[in-house]
Amino acid sequence: VSFPALQHIKAFYNATWSQRYGHGMDPGLLTILYSLTVSIFALGGLVGSLLVGALVERYGRNGVLSRSALLVLLASGFMGFSRELGSPEMVIIGRYIMGIHSGICLSVVPLYLGEIAPKNLRGFLGLVPSIFICLGVFFAQVLGLPELLGEDRFWPLFLSVVVIPASLQLLLLHCFPESPRYLLIERNNVCGATKALHQFLGTPEVQDVIEEMKEEQRSLSSVEMVSIWQLLRDRSVCWQTLSVVVVNAGMQLSGIDAIWFYTNTIFENAGIPASQIPYTTVGTGAIEVVAGLIGCFTIEKLGRRPLIITGFCTMGICLAGVTVSLMLQTALPWMRYVGVACVIGIIAGFCMGPAGVPFLMTAELFTQSHRPAAYIVGGSLNWLCNFTVGFIFPFLQMSAGAFCYLAFCGVCLLVALYIYLVVPETKNKTFMEISHIFA
Repeated sequence: VSFPALQHIKAFYNATWSQRYGHGMDPGLLTILYSLTVSIFALGGLVGSLLVGALVERYGRNGVLSRSALLVLLASGFMGFSRELGSPEMVIIGRYIMGIHSGICLSVVPLYLGEIAPKNLRGFLGLVPSIFICLGVFFAQVLGLPELLGEDRFWPLFLSVVVIPASLQLLLLHCFPESPRYLLIERNNVCGATKALHQFLGTPEVQDVIEEMKEEQRSLSSVEMVSIWQLLRDRSVCWQTLSVVVVNAGMQLSGIDAIWFYTNTIFENAGIPASQIPYTTVGTGAIEVVAGLIGCFTIEKLGRRPLIITGFCTMGICLAGVTVSLMLQTALPWMRYVGVACVIGIIAGFCMGPAGVPFLMTAELFTQSHRPAAYIVGGSLNWLCNFTVGFIFPFLQMSAGAFCYLAFCGVCLLVALYIYLVVPETKNKTFMEISHIFA
């Protein structure tokens, strides 16, 4: 939810409360309701990520994505008609349903792309979802401008505009076949897998890829799709599992959500007029897109490890810079501009590596039998940490002030150190080769 929309929603909550009970809402209760509106999305994402394993096994990767788009239509209806019906509860329910959809897609999309991509393009395609997330944020910021949907009367339309990309997804997914790896390894459908590979690779010469998948199928012939509990107990993949836990939890505990929450205050403190802040925020959205594109086009040259380590280190240093700038800006006014530069550095560092590489790593570190369970573990931790930061941060900010960012700084640097010491480079390697490296 963009910053302008949140202000309008808070006003709607307060007005509705006054109509129902004859007095305005207590500020503490309004803060709790506001935090719930923000964080309920992540709670829905947690539920969605827990459903991924069962859904992809039953419906396939493409089938799950097609069905999940229907959730967006339902959620947009709740949010779009909430003001007309005078129901704040409908906003929260709509956000929860949108979270379920996002929890499913944030795991299934990288899983689908990782399985259909040739190994020399797996890094590029693995970061494509993060590019479109950045584009989605950017378009939301543009639509939130006062000249477009940023006025109070338009916020229900602003929240329900998600129906447009969901409808496009529903239409276009029918043009793409199911994952060849799913068809061959899990369904033993060699003919369907071959046909899908012809379409994806655009060449009739797919026998080498078929043989590589058959080799993986033979190695898994005595192993069924593992459950979450089996994954966590399997000592043969303990380091892969721990790596997924660290990078997914670290991505959300890096403080990026806290920075997005506080960006407007930092801009205000830097002397940017309130009327110009929405346009400045659009500028940060453009930086996100550019940084994501840089990561996307350099990952196959630099590799996964250098990109994500650089991203986390950049974020850690810039988070420390934000803390220092907030502490000293009263005595040294020019430190305000240092804070703005650090915010831009945090956003750029995040979008260049930590935003997308964890999902790619989850696909690459596991073979077919363990991959869905790994996505459930990684996705659940991702959304659980997102919910925790979204709900607690407003209160943490009030109690600790600028020092709250030092905790996020420590997380970033520790995750970067773990990846440097433990996680191998996976560029241009097959799933079986990566599994052998860990073994």
